[in-house]
Amino acid sequence: MKNSLNALRLVALLEGISFLVLLGIAMPLKYYFGKPDPVKIVGMAHGVLFVLYTINLLIVHLKFKWNIGVTFGAFIASFIPFGTFYADKKWFRS
Repeated sequence: MKNSLNALRLVALLEGISFLVLLGIAMPLKYYFGKPDPVKIVGMAHGVLFVLYTINLLIVHLKFKWNIGVTFGAFIASFIPFGTFYADKKWFRS
């Protein structure tokens, strides 16, 4: 049972890092230096990780019978820079 929570924590970490790389490195390269390729690569990776995050979040919600407020908060955290790191510290650590 704990494996699903560990998987969520790992995916949350990777999703959070990919979001920061997308916002902090790839997008400035595109808009300030005219290099759009990093956004394509990092954006695709971030999209895949976001989908994995939401699927894992749903699995953990169902297995652990989390309150819908916690699950919704963890979902909203994925839209905020550093949000998944906060969600990990607040909700995902057991």
